[in-house]
Amino acid sequence: MVDYALRFLIGGLVVSLFAAIDDVLRPKSFAGLFGAAPSIALATLGLAFSKHGGDYVAIEGRSMILGSIALAAYSFVVCQLLIRAEWSALKATLAALAIWLVAAIGLKQFLIG
Repeated sequence: MVDYALRFLIGGLVVSLFAAIDDVLRPKSFAGLFGAAPSIALATLGLAFSKHGGDYVAIEGRSMILGSIALAAYSFVVCQLLIRAEWSALKATLAALAIWLVAAIGLKQFLIG
């Protein structure tokens, strides 16, 4: 329970810091880069480091990077299906889930083994 409270507090502080940075930067399209997910990830990695050590955090960090690459592939495919193929949002996102799954599993197998 204490881990969740610490994650909440640390994540909230980092989100606030990123929001302050976002207010300074232009264009405002950077707002998504400084959303809650990176803040919560940093808080989670910090707590994992204090509890499990550097080796564990290295594996978790690598997994987060691979997950973000798979999400980028998914997002690209969704955009292409929405804009070029003019699919509905539901149809495009459901179809692109297969891309995300293949990318995530493929990256894990290729890079981690």
